Amino acid sequence: MAQNLYGPRVRIGNWNEDVYLEEEIMKDFLAKRDKGQLLIQRNRRLKENLLRPMQLSVSEDGYIHYGDKVMLVSPDHPETEADLFLRGDLSLCMTPDEIKAHLSNELEVPCGLSAAQIKIPVGRNTFTILCAAGEVIGQVLRYGQNFRLGITGGFDDRMANTKILITHCHTNRGLVAHRHLFLRTYFGKEAEVAAHTYLDSHRVEKPKNHWMLVTGAPRKDLSTMLDLPKTPAEDTRALEQVREQVSDPGAGNTPDVHACVPQCALPM
Repeated sequence: MAQNLYGPRVRIGNWNEDVYLEEEIMKDFLAKRDKGQLLIQRNRRLKENLLRPMQLSVSEDGYIHYGDKVMLVSPDHPETEADLFLRGDLSLCMTPDEIKAHLSNELEVPCGLSAAQIKIPVGRNTFTILCAAGEVIGQVLRYGQNFRLGITGGFDDRMANTKILITHCHTNRGLVAHRHLFLRTYFGKEAEVAAHTYLDSHRVEKPKNHWMLVTGAPRKDLSTMLDLPKTPAEDTRALEQVREQVSDPGAGNTPDVHACVPQCALPM
């Protein structure tokens, strides 16, 4: 009868090489962990930066100035062309490539844009109004002037928290949030953002082309002006707008004037 001549302490095969290989793998893991080079560490840093709370500029005079930090928001409006769509105010967000986001701890540019249901200012939806040419930081931004949107991570030109149109200078197309076209992004389901102008039967831009430069709220317990309770007059006006659109789906409100955004990378 054959007997097992090897006890549990007997090592066979290339056991010595396997031991050294495991030790090298552990040393490499510990070295990368100490240097913060592990994929999970780099992924966590990028996510922390993109979701880091930001402080918006407070508009005390009702104007937008070069250098202000704002959110670009697509105001909520009834969607009549699709059954499934995102409701509520959608803020413009930068959206890194999902694969690159897992492999890097820094934001790689250029990157895509999307519109998300985020009402608090964070790193990925807080933009700085940058000068185009000839302007200086602190100067009031007027309707019709060119400006750039940078990110780190009425007729009286008071554009703060009012509806405007943003037109891409090279294509003359309006910035739009397609609430019925969804993107599976690194942060979940969000709406597609593109450059396309939608006109109603009166040749007026539809509400889906409307945006607001949202500033911070003067109250310390609120993040943005969107958090301020609406006055009864504003609620009544919004109800009248909905009734008008139901009676005439092609009709829409006309924002005050156009603002142009040069060199803005939009998915076409």
